Order: sequence, then C-alpha cells, then structure tokens
Amino acid sequence: MKSWLLVPLFLLSGYGSASTTQVEILSAVVKDAKIPDAQLMLQRNGESAIKATTNAQGQAVLESALPDTSDTLLIVKKNGYSNLVVKCPCNGMSYALSPVLSGLDSMRVVLTWGAQPEDLDSHIVYPGNHIYFDHQEGDNGNLDVDDTDSYGPETITLTARQNGQSYVYAIHDFTDRLNPGTTRLSESQAKVFVYVGESLVRTYYVPQHQTGNLWTVFKITPSGDFVDINKIEGVTTDSANIGTLLSPALADAWTASHNAGWSQQDMSASRNFNLLGEAAYQQNDYDQAIAQFTAAVNAWADNGKAYGNLGLVYQKAGRTAEALWANRKALALASGAGAPTVRAGANYNIGKIYETAGDYQQALRYYQAARNEKANTVYDNAITRVQGLIH
Repeated sequence: MKSWLLVPLFLLSGYGSASTTQVEILSAVVKDAKIPDAQLMLQRNGESAIKATTNAQGQAVLESALPDTSDTLLIVKKNGYSNLVVKCPCNGMSYALSPVLSGLDSMRVVLTWGAQPEDLDSHIVYPGNHIYFDHQEGDNGNLDVDDTDSYGPETITLTARQNGQSYVYAIHDFTDRLNPGTTRLSESQAKVFVYVGESLVRTYYVPQHQTGNLWTVFKITPSGDFVDINKIEGVTTDSANIGTLLSPALADAWTASHNAGWSQQDMSASRNFNLLGEAAYQQNDYDQAIAQFTAAVNAWADNGKAYGNLGLVYQKAGRTAEALWANRKALALASGAGAPTVRAGANYNIGKIYETAGDYQQALRYYQAARNEKANTVYDNAITRVQGLIH
C-alpha cells in the first residue's frame, strides 16, 4: 500500500469518534490492475455504517467509528464482478475482485494477505497437474496472477473442473520455506476466496497461533463438493515438491482422517445464520438470503440444511453454477433415514441444470442417479426425455 487519496464518503449513521480504514481494490486476474468505481461498505450487525467509492488508483478511505475487528464486514461490489464480503481487520489491506465466471464447472481461487511474509504461493494439485508459479498452466487451469511483494492477489482459475477427479489447494510460505517452525504464515492475515459462477461461495481465513509454512486449505472431491482441511504444517522442500506432498490428499481415504473439526460455537453460529437466511428467503430477499446461508456454511461447512437452502435460493435467483455447487454439497452431506430422498432430489436438480445447459450425457447420469435412490415417475420421464435427445 503506497500513498492514499481521499474519495467521497457518505456517512450513514454515527458510532462515536471516527477511525480510518484504508483499502485497495485490485483485479484478481490482471496483475497490478486497479479497480476504480468499486462500491465499498463497512457493516456491523447487519447495519450499514459507511460507504465509499474507489478512485482511479483503486483506493478508498473510509472514516468510521466501527472497530476494525472480525465483527465488522467489508462489502465490495462492482458490475461485472462477483461481490466480495470479508471479515476485518481491513485497514491497510488489498483485496481483489473476480470477474464473473461463465462455465457451469469453472472455479476461481483468490489469495490475499498482509504485509508479511512478502511471498505466499498458491498451489493446486490434481491428477497429472501441479499449478504454481513455476508451472502456471495445467489441464483446464492456470495461474492468472503471481504476486511476490506482499498483499496479493494470487489467483488460480479452473475453466472446467472435471467430475470424477479430486483437487487439493494449498498455500506455501515461500519467504519462510526453509523455516518450518515459522509463525508468519499464521500471522499473515491470509484469506482465500473461492468463486463459482457470479458468486463468492466459500471464504477461508488462515488458522491463528500455529507454526508451519504450508497451509492445506481445502479439497474438492470427485463428486464436486468442497471438504475443508485448514491444516498448517512445517515442511522443508522446494516449491516443485509441494505437489508430491499434497498428492496423498487426493485419495478419498485421506479426507476422512484429515477433515477440519468444528466447535459447538461454530455450529451454533451457523444455525443462527441459517435462520436469518430463511427469514430473508420468506421475504423474497434473495441476495440477503444468499449472504446469510453463505455465512452459515463458512461458519460450519458440514451444515447440510444450509447447503440445501443455498441450492434452492441460487436456483430461484437464476445462478445455475452456484446451484450446481450447493446441490453437490447437499448430496455429500445427506444422512439419516431421509438421505435417499435428499440425494434423489439433489441429483434430479443437478440433472435439470445440465439438461438446460444442453449437456444431455451429464443430465442422464444424474437423472439415473436420482432414480437409483428413489422410484419416481418424474425421474423416469426425465431419463426417457434426455435419452431421446442424445439419440
């Protein structure tokens, strides 16, 4: 963050003496490109406090009495980009906006962090592929932006995630690559934003008070759902060998023993967010419902009810790529006596998305999966319909 120019501010409510929050908004996919005219808002407890607009250098200064702590949210919006919602501290940080994605199975992962360490690197590993700064292209994927002087962004885009294939994403502290006992990665304020379609669907915050220089963040299973890992460990290896270290995580058995745990506090907060989302949905406020359901799954990524609600509201809002993602996670989390019904419904919903997109082979696969879970003439008719379209 260099010099700052004040931009117009619009005070909406008083919270006592003012403090300053300075942020910079960049492009997630074009290195060092500034984003002007982005709309920023600080918010606490659902109440708007202050708004600002970035200048030609992508900078904004917000004067507010809101504390620069985790109970204050920064929301950034601009046409043609996915909305960004992030927990503070925000002062002195750079954030990146992701252009809306068009593919049903495309995905973008954006890393930002603070002033130290200077160089954090994104790594994604999948069969036959290891994308990172020294190997920036892979099958249907590439490293869009590599940053080596603090803040980020580092951006990886998958243009077509393949069903039946696992992916593992991790952050390597390149600056401290020879110091496995470092705490600087844990203290870096690193954040990982995952985008599907036009939406920010998952946000990860680096675990605090831990030692290590490798943060394994998440895995995508062969069926397409996210599994949170959130594990920091110390390694001493070259960047090229990070792929070898991560490869065992591609196996299904590895996930079961390394999945991130959730506290009762996490689960309680998630249920509360879900209730707020349901209330917003009943009022046809789909944007607010999506925000609350997303907060619910960020707090507790095994909240199957919140994922089911997300799938529903995304479909209502016409965001098919996001609905596809949420239904896949609902499939993975289905349990108990009603699991076959949940899985049948989710498979059918996914099949309809693919049929509408003209991918009849994929549609048939999911319709057949629905029929295998539960007998229903609706599923039989869907199978017959797409078989006719294929032949």
